[in-house]
Formats: sequence, structure tokens, C-alpha cells
Amino acid sequence: MMDLGQIPLARQVDVALEKLAGELRGLTAGTIVMQIRDDAVGRFGIRHLPVDCGPQEQGSSGMTSSQVVTLRQLAVEALRHKSGWTHGEISYDFVLKQGRVFVSVQFESNYNMANLMFRFSPKKRDRREASNE
Repeated sequence: MMDLGQIPLARQVDVALEKLAGELRGLTAGTIVMQIRDDAVGRFGIRHLPVDCGPQEQGSSGMTSSQVVTLRQLAVEALRHKSGWTHGEISYDFVLKQGRVFVSVQFESNYNMANLMFRFSPKKRDRREASNE
């Protein structure tokens, strides 16, 4: 079995969205969430409201298969803006308007202080202020 670290993140995102295609078809809006650890997709899924509130577009029944493919392409292209972090979350907010798919992407980087390899030693000035208290 191949290690996910050997597969580019863009390909992993594409595969995850391909897996979600059946669920995405028919949706008009929602948020795709992907948790990233060591530049590998872990958990992923969709948040959406099953009932749209507000006026419905004439003939709107959600995304088609080709619109889902467009969403996948936009999601992969957005990864160009991810840089310098390996752990976090990616959220893709999508909406279908007038037959076009629009995507807004949010990257969230996560760091774990326990993993940082340094010792905290206060500056001399900070030690003096602490001892004067």
C-alpha cells in the first residue's frame, strides 16, 4: 500500500472530491471540509443545509456531474495559495448561481507547541520583572 505522503496533496484533494461527487450532485450550496496532517488529507466531508432558505432559481435542482468536475478543478487550483504549512484545515464554500459554480477557499494552518523543538527561556529583563513582583 502506498503512503499518502508520496501522493501530491492536489491529487489527494481531487480523489476526495471524486469520492464526494455523488453527494455533491444535486446540492446548490455548502462547505467541503478537509483536515490536513503532514500534507495528507485525513478526514473530509460536506456541511450543508438540506433545505435552501430563500428564493429558488428557476429550474435549479443542484449541481450536475459536469459542475461537480468544475468544482474539483477549482478546488485543486486553489491549492496554489497554500504555502508553508503541513497541518490544518481547508474549507471550500461553494454555491451554484445561474448555472455557474462559485468557490471561496479558506486555509487554516495548525501548529502544536509540543512539537516545537525549543526551550523557552525568558529574557533577563523579564526574569528581573518577575522577581520584583
